[in-house]
Amino acid sequence: MQPTGIGDWELLVRLGAFVGVLAAMAAWEVLAPRRERLHTRRVRWSGNLGLVALNVVVVRLAFPVAAVGFAAIAAERGWGLLNAFDIPFWVAFGLSLLALDLAIYLQHVMFHAVPALWRLHRVHHADPDFDVTTGARFHPVEIVLSMLVKLAAISVLGAPAIAVLVFEVLLNACAMFNHGNVAIPEGVDRALRRVIVTPDMHRIHHSMEMAETNSNYGFNLAWWDRLFGTYRAEASLPQERMRIGVAGITGDDRAVTLPGMLAIPFAPGFVHATGQGELT
Repeated sequence: MQPTGIGDWELLVRLGAFVGVLAAMAAWEVLAPRRERLHTRRVRWSGNLGLVALNVVVVRLAFPVAAVGFAAIAAERGWGLLNAFDIPFWVAFGLSLLALDLAIYLQHVMFHAVPALWRLHRVHHADPDFDVTTGARFHPVEIVLSMLVKLAAISVLGAPAIAVLVFEVLLNACAMFNHGNVAIPEGVDRALRRVIVTPDMHRIHHSMEMAETNSNYGFNLAWWDRLFGTYRAEASLPQERMRIGVAGITGDDRAVTLPGMLAIPFAPGFVHATGQGELT
């Protein structure tokens, strides 16, 4: 049986989790930073968080029903594999979390592999620093496409609405955690990587080196990269000296402003930037 009334408190749960994790990670970054910053928080955070606010508005306007509400509709109408069989709720809940995480991993690989999608995804990678706000820095068009992928996965899977809500909160929290500019003891990091993606693991994915960019795609669970052969344990340079960003974009002052981020996929000055192979 599906829990009822999820839509009544979904926004409060997600907003509370976002603000709480953002505040906790920001404090951790002040107390134990992993790398020196290249730009002040005021410069970068105004752009990155401005993009977050814009994306919230775009999603609300583009989708009358977002992921959690769509899952509730799918349950009412019997859409999806899990709704076609008499499966215990907690089994369906666990399978949904795993399947949705795999879908996000595969989507991430696709956004690197397809040149037109990479142009959009470069907005995320072009951040010259790597911190908690990088985890929410995505172009609005990518956010819309990501939502479409998520809705398609929910419709095929038939995920319970509460599982979708928990997944959305986890995805957002883990993205902010594994983009954190925080120092974690090596032994703790190694243990955590057996289950979840850590900042040191994901920072490799943000390297300017193409072989490193094409690795460590996971956001939540660390298992998919190992399973599909995309895991990379170490970068060629120490974490403190890695070159972060996209060659040809990172270093341009426009890349940290909201108008500049919105223009990255389309502006002539950015179109031929390299980093994931040259786009022509």
